[in-house]
Amino acid sequence: MESKKNDDNSALVLFSGGQDSTTCLFWAKKRFKKVVALSFLYGQKHQKECEMARAIAQKAGVEFHLMKEPFIGELGTNSLTDTDIVMDQTKPEDSFPNTFVPGRNLFFLSIAAVFAREKGIRNLVTGVSQTDFSGYPDCRDSFIKSLNVTLNLAMDEQFLIHTPLMWINKAETWALADELGVFDLVRNETLTCYNGIPGDGCGHCPSCKLRQKGLEEFLATKNNK
Repeated sequence: MESKKNDDNSALVLFSGGQDSTTCLFWAKKRFKKVVALSFLYGQKHQKECEMARAIAQKAGVEFHLMKEPFIGELGTNSLTDTDIVMDQTKPEDSFPNTFVPGRNLFFLSIAAVFAREKGIRNLVTGVSQTDFSGYPDCRDSFIKSLNVTLNLAMDEQFLIHTPLMWINKAETWALADELGVFDLVRNETLTCYNGIPGDGCGHCPSCKLRQKGLEEFLATKNNK
């Protein structure tokens, strides 16, 4: 199938329904005329995030798509897809945390690029961050830049991967959500928790700890102004 003519004023957001991707969704809405959201079911235990992503996309007036890619969770051993593995509460000093899903962002972005190509979209938006990357190598700027080149070569296209959170921490991500006017929505209607609890979450999984620490830092800074 031939791709449609590229549209520089549209964007595809890789959208999990969590804090980061929701902030990116509204960041994209301010910059592009048309925004499409794409979520993935990959065998994650906290797959309720996809239900919440659909609801947020509907509220934002954004076209929503959900893809089932269970092979991603089946390829490696990790605590996000295997119920028999106890989740790491902190990052081990000599290895990746067991919440790392090998190849997840590689597959997500590659599939998203193919999907975007068929829709004539050249802008891809993802919420990865090197500042708060939790030890995941596929959240680093060098990986994103490398994959961007690879995707362009693989399909002879000119995709541009946007990473608005790459160089900011969680407190600054909360500040961006506030600036975009969606602080309350992000705090109450997103799912970042690896145990599948919406809003402020369980409070003890690595994702919740990072989110809560950033929230406390943001609120302290805001209240002191």
